[in-house]
Formats: sequence, structure tokens, C-alpha cells
Amino acid sequence: MAVYSVSDINVKDPEAYKEYMALAAPLVAKFGGRYLVRGGQVTPGEGDWTPKRVVILEFPDTESLMAFRNSPEYAPVGEIRHKAADTKSFRVEGI
Repeated sequence: MAVYSVSDINVKDPEAYKEYMALAAPLVAKFGGRYLVRGGQVTPGEGDWTPKRVVILEFPDTESLMAFRNSPEYAPVGEIRHKAADTKSFRVEGI
């Protein structure tokens, strides 16, 4: 069953975040993932949630997503993101 990672990202260091994006994309693909949303104009809807930058990833299953997130290849790349941005995220299974 497909699983989606949904992130609300507040970029603090745009140059470092560009580096992160360049390094993360091939790793997402390597683990079977793909970007469905990667930035773009955000138009607030109901409630008081106004995300800064939205990223939605699709993976074939939870195991693939977790293999990506926990991989030794992603660890140093993830550190770049942690320094460059504040992130709130969750994962959700598709139907």
C-alpha cells in the first residue's frame, strides 16, 4: 500500500536547502519514492494552518519510506535539512 510523507517546511537557510534538495532527490528515487509536491504556491484553506513550503513524497510502502529515512546515505543529507530548515511532518497510508 502506498504511503505518503507530508512535510511543512520553514526554510531558514535557502542556499543550504538548495544543496539538500539536490542531494535528496536521487536518494528518494533510489528507495522507490517520488515527489508529488515540492514547493509551489500555498493557498490556505480551513483552520489556521498556513504552511511555508509543502513537500509530499509517495513511496510504495512504509518499509521503503523508512529504509530511505534510516539509510546511511540519507543521514548526512538529513543533517543539512535539519540545519537549513524547521520541519513538521507526518506519514499517512493511501488507499
